[in-house]
Amino acid sequence: MNDSNLSILNLVLHASWVVQLVMLLLLCVSVASWAAIFRKLFALKRVKTLNDEFERDFWSGTSLNDLYASAVQNAKNAGPMERIFASGMREYQKLRERRIADPGTLLDGARRAMRASFQREMDVVESQLSFLGSVASVSPYVGLFGTVWGIMHAFTGFAGMEQVTLATVAPGIAEALVATAIGLFAAIPAVVAYNRFARDIDRVAIHQETFIEEFSNILQRNLGAHPVATPSGH
Repeated sequence: MNDSNLSILNLVLHASWVVQLVMLLLLCVSVASWAAIFRKLFALKRVKTLNDEFERDFWSGTSLNDLYASAVQNAKNAGPMERIFASGMREYQKLRERRIADPGTLLDGARRAMRASFQREMDVVESQLSFLGSVASVSPYVGLFGTVWGIMHAFTGFAGMEQVTLATVAPGIAEALVATAIGLFAAIPAVVAYNRFARDIDRVAIHQETFIEEFSNILQRNLGAHPVATPSGH
């Protein structure tokens, strides 16, 4: 096989069917990984935008009742922080409608509702992150399996030859090594994206947990005055 026949395409076409199957699997995984990366990129950007918009409204001086009415009306397009706020307000108002006046019970109920909503929201935000982690960790080993199988297949073919030279060995080894290259091609972007998204998701979680504490403090202050007072700022 001359140099022109050592192109990536020719190496793939001349590889054994097992190695070709491994390459096809890795290419499919790579495409799915890139699709997940772009979806997660846009999803996290949208979460940040919606959370920032709601937090701006929250600290703008609007009453809690008005914010809650807006959150209920905008439920389908609301961001995670707005839904967490709505959960807390919903539970708070339900408890007050049941004539519960104990401040501790009201605050605990609102906090539990917000915590449950927070967990649901984080489950959504963290979706597909485990897939990227799996691609990052497994793809190199799948590629290595293809390489080992290809090398075994190549050396089996050399068994009947009287004279084995570099020219006869190189194509078979090169075909096998392409599987490892494709495995790394699938794994490296997934590793980078996983680390980036994990860091961004941690920031989102901290931001939302901070909001829960701030809103809880506002409710606690308002329990002694008026249940729908205006947030007083950071």
